[in-house]
Amino acid sequence: MTYEIPTYEIQDKTLLVSGANRGIGKAIVAAALDRGAKKVYAAVRRLESAQPLVDLYGDRVVPIRLDLEDPQSILDAATVASDVEVVVNNAGVLRNANPLSDDAIDAFQYEVNINVYGLMRMAQAFAPVLKSNGGGALVQLNSVASLKAFADFATYSASKAASYSITQSLSAVLAQQGTKVVSVHPGPIATDMANDAGLGEIAEPPSLVGDAIFDALREGDFHVFPDTMAKQVGQAYQSFAEAVVEASLTETAN
Repeated sequence: MTYEIPTYEIQDKTLLVSGANRGIGKAIVAAALDRGAKKVYAAVRRLESAQPLVDLYGDRVVPIRLDLEDPQSILDAATVASDVEVVVNNAGVLRNANPLSDDAIDAFQYEVNINVYGLMRMAQAFAPVLKSNGGGALVQLNSVASLKAFADFATYSASKAASYSITQSLSAVLAQQGTKVVSVHPGPIATDMANDAGLGEIAEPPSLVGDAIFDALREGDFHVFPDTMAKQVGQAYQSFAEAVVEASLTETAN
């Protein structure tokens, strides 16, 4: 198992970004196009929500319907975006629920369906497309909450821990077809989600995430810690990540 990936430039590449119409997704689209991406499929639940991106970037942005709760929409998007070379699975949900909340189980089921099953559906649908287009890359937006649970949104933290685990496995599996996988772990970023979590006062610009993703692809990194809080977590986590997460324990044991 390996998490080392070759350098990868997105200039002249075709990307798909889920949840592209606002927040981090919108910043990722901007960063990709600023760095010379040829085209970005703006994957959104409502096509009209991507119109401001089309107005700004013209035909370099192509709205496409995709809803992580709707498996058929993901399959349809993979058929339409048959030329995609980089998939950024940014879309996700958060509900404020601690483990004793009356709605904790419902919240967790909702978050797992989108944050975990949604990732798996995306990977299953787009892996063959990426393979046919030379391998490319799959980028998953996880969170610092995938490494550190936050009691007020415990179910979200647990769902992101699960998506991070799946991301690690995808890195190993997709490496066999030449697809690079990147796991992104933002802290508080200035989005509606951060506001809902009560973190708006310490949130940092979404542009940090877009830039960090494409820097990581260029540098061949698996983990991405884009903002101040994330970098603090990443520094503390680095030795474990290198010795355990990014290492082949099977080879070590042998």
